[in-house]
Amino acid sequence: MPPHRRWLRNLALIGSALVLLIAAGYALFGRPRHAAAPYVPPPPGCQAGTGVAAISMGSDQAAIAATIAGVAARHRLPREAVVIAYAAALQESGMHDLDYGDRDSVGIFQQRPSQGWGTTAELEDPVYAVTKFFAALVRVPRYTKLAVDQAAQDVQHSADGSAYAQYAEVATLLAGYFTGVHPHGVSCWYTPTGRADLAAAGRQLTKTFGPQGPHTVMARITTGRSGKKVERSVAVVRVQQGTAWIVASWLVANAQDYGISEVRYAGYVWTAADGSMGWQRASGPQGQGRASASIVAG
Repeated sequence: MPPHRRWLRNLALIGSALVLLIAAGYALFGRPRHAAAPYVPPPPGCQAGTGVAAISMGSDQAAIAATIAGVAARHRLPREAVVIAYAAALQESGMHDLDYGDRDSVGIFQQRPSQGWGTTAELEDPVYAVTKFFAALVRVPRYTKLAVDQAAQDVQHSADGSAYAQYAEVATLLAGYFTGVHPHGVSCWYTPTGRADLAAAGRQLTKTFGPQGPHTVMARITTGRSGKKVERSVAVVRVQQGTAWIVASWLVANAQDYGISEVRYAGYVWTAADGSMGWQRASGPQGQGRASASIVAG
């Protein structure tokens, strides 16, 4: 296995469609006072949880964690499956999408093309790699009742299966945040510099969570205008209630890749430039007790 480990600080209707709100645009900063030093935005980063128990993550790690939770939601897998996948990813790659590894191992789980997992290019695609991992996991008898390391080893067949156990606790915490058990628990921050690529974000949402439809994670994605004083392009993602925070966390974790600067859902708002402060209570009527609302970007 390749060298890694550079993180881990301290260690939740289909009847009515729910709404996630995203907005992308330019971040504006006021002029500093004469006596103050120029404002320097923090380097991009992410975290799961808040306060002293927050888990620091790189943007790529958060995106992978969100992808794992998203693919699990698509296939209606339990949270235990996400925990097992997180532990395996942390042990194998530090939750990075690696293009190298022991012998021909590549990707998040260091799966090997020579062992029938797929081609190198396929295994370096996180959605593909996660889908293959879960396809093997669900064939493990009673995997939800097994110890995390045993279940992961039954999929991975690693040289040292006990190594997965060291990540069971943090994997459980991460799963709580990325699957929405603990709402608005995933936050990232970066400085937006242009318009969001909503079309690309929509395509990746569909690739991760599955096609749109009344009985899938995402009922519909639509686009329009924000209606604000400074108009922006908007995308509205209507989702099942039980998966709404999973989709919202995915949007936040992937915000930098698609230029998303704001996400709104269930009375909370996340803003890219202020993401280090986490989700905040949203002002105004949007998302306050409504069955559906919008995603704003532009």
